[in-house]
Amino acid sequence: ATAELQGKYQKLAQEYSKLRAQNQVLKKGVVDEQANSASLKEQLKMKDQSLRKLQQEMDSLTFRNQQLAKRVELLQDELSLSETRGKKNKKSAESSSQLSQEQKSVFNEDLQKKIEENERLHILFFEADEQHKRLEAELRSKLEVLETDAAQHQAVVDSLTRKYTDTIEKLQTDKAKLEIKSQTLEREAKDCRLRTEECQQQLKNLQAALGSRLEESLCIINEKVPFNDTRSNRYNALNVPLHNRRYQLKLRDLAGQALSFVQEIVTALLNFHTYTEQKVQIFPIDSATDTISPLNQKFSQYLHENALYVRPLEEGMLHLFESITEDTVTVLETAVKLKAFSEHLASYLCFLRKILPYQLKSLEEECESSLCTAALRARNMELHRDMKRLTAVFEKLHTYVSLLALPSTKPEGLLRTNYSLVFTNIAASLHGSHDILKDISKHYSQKATLEQDVPTATQKLITTNDCILSSVLSLTNGVGKIASFFSNNLDHFTSSLSYGPKGGTEFISPLSAECMLQYKKKAVAYMKSLKKPCADSVPYEEALANRRVLLSSTESREGLAQQVQQSLEKIAKLEQEKEHWMLEAQLAKIKLERENQKLKNSLSGHLAETGQERSVLSNVAEQKEETTEKSQREPIKSTSLVPDVESREDLIKKHYMARIAELTSHLQLADSKSVHFHAECRALAKRLSLAEKSKESLTEELKLASQNISRLQASKMLNDDELMTTKRSYEDQLSMMSDHLCSMNETLTKQREEIDTLKMASKGNSKKNKNR
Repeated sequence: ATAELQGKYQKLAQEYSKLRAQNQVLKKGVVDEQANSASLKEQLKMKDQSLRKLQQEMDSLTFRNQQLAKRVELLQDELSLSETRGKKNKKSAESSSQLSQEQKSVFNEDLQKKIEENERLHILFFEADEQHKRLEAELRSKLEVLETDAAQHQAVVDSLTRKYTDTIEKLQTDKAKLEIKSQTLEREAKDCRLRTEECQQQLKNLQAALGSRLEESLCIINEKVPFNDTRSNRYNALNVPLHNRRYQLKLRDLAGQALSFVQEIVTALLNFHTYTEQKVQIFPIDSATDTISPLNQKFSQYLHENALYVRPLEEGMLHLFESITEDTVTVLETAVKLKAFSEHLASYLCFLRKILPYQLKSLEEECESSLCTAALRARNMELHRDMKRLTAVFEKLHTYVSLLALPSTKPEGLLRTNYSLVFTNIAASLHGSHDILKDISKHYSQKATLEQDVPTATQKLITTNDCILSSVLSLTNGVGKIASFFSNNLDHFTSSLSYGPKGGTEFISPLSAECMLQYKKKAVAYMKSLKKPCADSVPYEEALANRRVLLSSTESREGLAQQVQQSLEKIAKLEQEKEHWMLEAQLAKIKLERENQKLKNSLSGHLAETGQERSVLSNVAEQKEETTEKSQREPIKSTSLVPDVESREDLIKKHYMARIAELTSHLQLADSKSVHFHAECRALAKRLSLAEKSKESLTEELKLASQNISRLQASKMLNDDELMTTKRSYEDQLSMMSDHLCSMNETLTKQREEIDTLKMASKGNSKKNKNR
């Protein structure tokens, strides 16, 4: 990876140098073009200045020309005036004619010169104007060309600058990526070094462990195992193979599908033979109106017996499906029911061989009848060939099915390596039978359409032909389904033919397979007896929480015992106080009765009523003292006519009794709270002791952590210095390390494979020892 990155970096550097050289050339061209454009701009400025000068001269000339034109007009006016005056005074004109002619000649000469000068100036001005326009057009065209060139050069320069900036940014990003990648590679190299060291250490440990285990296992084998049963196929066949539940379920599912297909084929065969028997008795001679030939009579008699040969096929497949269960090991040696299915298929093949000559002769006899046309004869001959082919295909299929049944009866009949070819030939035979049945259905449909055109065709014949055709179609569909099913699951059938050793070429004997199944049942019973329900245990987290509760709970055993003892003492005291107050109450009651008797003698009936009310009140007070649950009572309004002193004493007595009850309740609350607080204080003291212990342990851990941090910081400083010094050397060693790592990986994979083989060997030996 580093070599590829260096190659990419060198390519990018070469491209960058090329682009840099091109950039210098383009910069030089741009500078030259800028100088040319500057010189052209200066020339344009000079031309503009000359043009401005010529424009000024032109303006001055036009102004002079206008002045001269005005002067000529004035002279013409003067001339016209002089002419008018000359007519009036010819005499004076004659005298002055000489002067006027001289003036005219002077004026004419002067005017001629001015006109010539004006023409020359006009010509010069026109030429100068044309030259200026031509120069201006040339300069403008040059300026446009230069501007376009400058714009193109500027666009090229901008594109190149963008390209260079993009390449520079890309190179910078690539450089950063390469630096990051180099850092990651350095880290990976360090990790790989550490991993290789760890792997080497693990390899050493594993080698040591496996060596010790190998010695132990060899000692155990030499001491405990009298012989190795895996070396011999006869003894190895008695070992119980690994139970593949998924394979068994898959095989049972496939057997169920095959059973449904066989049932469909059996019903189609029953219908085909039954309707063929009906057809023989109808065509070409109807048995209801005339006697059919002895050949067809024998043929119909044999066809009538088809259920005896077809039904057992379904029964044999059903028994084979029932023998494949989840608990068994289904291979060719244990598939005993496959032999019965093969025998049923052989009996059906005998039935087909028995009816084949009669069927062929019946078709030939049908061709010799007068009702048979040439086209119908051709269809009959095609069916003649198809029936022969169908019987041959069934013979081939029976041969291969009987070969599949050999391992459960005679395993020495064929080698295991040839059985994959047997399965492929079964699939080919099924596909061949499907093709033949398609031809039969096609030819029979053509025959049925031709037989409808026969003059003696009846509705019974048409319906019989339809039934035969439908049975042939259902048979074709069923055989096609089972053929495609067998081809699709061919890999599963050929994956595990036998439970014997993989390198073996022969099948296991049926007696060994039966013994293996018995051993498997015993092993299953033994494993079931070992599976006993484990006792329920408390989880670790819950037990830890309960321990903490027991250590620091307010309801610990000692606290509760003390609380119970204190509560018992309080109960005894309260009982004594209760008895004391009961006696006091009885004495007060007796005194009250005496007082009531005295009052009865001295007072009237009204006073007696008040005494009764007092007795009632005293009883109520006595009941409230006994329970001590209610604190106060409502003041009772006395309706007696006793003096105020007695009512005041009663009120004082009631007040003190209520106060005593209230104080006793407060005292009980205070006692219970004090007990509760005492228990809490004891629990807090325990928690405090535990917290102090944990604090001490945490302070020790903190000291160790601070020491480790200082040590790590010092080692980090040293490592930083070492990293700075060894970074350059690591860059040189990266390529060497990658090759070394590749070789190390190869050696590690080889060593791991050897370790795995050793593990598998040790596991196999341990399993065999357990089985023994």
